[in-house]
Amino acid sequence: MFGLGWSEMLVVGIVALIVIGPKDLPGLFRTLGQFTGKARMMAREFSRAMEQAADESGVKEVSKTLKAAANPKQFGTDKIKEATGMTKGPATQALSAERQAAKEKMSDAMAKAAVERKAREAEDAAIAAEAAQAPKAPKADT
Repeated sequence: MFGLGWSEMLVVGIVALIVIGPKDLPGLFRTLGQFTGKARMMAREFSRAMEQAADESGVKEVSKTLKAAANPKQFGTDKIKEATGMTKGPATQALSAERQAAKEKMSDAMAKAAVERKAREAEDAAIAAEAAQAPKAPKADT
């Protein structure tokens, strides 16, 4: 953090032990930890405030536009597609319709399977409940 190596930190620790004393050293470390925590919390709050201010001023939108403009090939083709209205051609639309139909068919099959499974589980639970309530016949001594 400050460019201190282990040897320098050891020297600082020994000097602190001698100057402050072993009795007050834990309190010093606790206070130092609390101060560091407060400083980090303040830095986090400052960063959040700056990000919020940037969001409110529209910096992200400008940044997005600049990134798109930095890649002229991508920027150009997207704008051409938007202008011509060719974002989805007839082949793509037909494929989309096929996929939608397949999705609906699968959804219906899964729903039917789920209903059947629930019915089987209910039947199994009813059978188990009847078996638990049925009186057991006493064993005959032979």
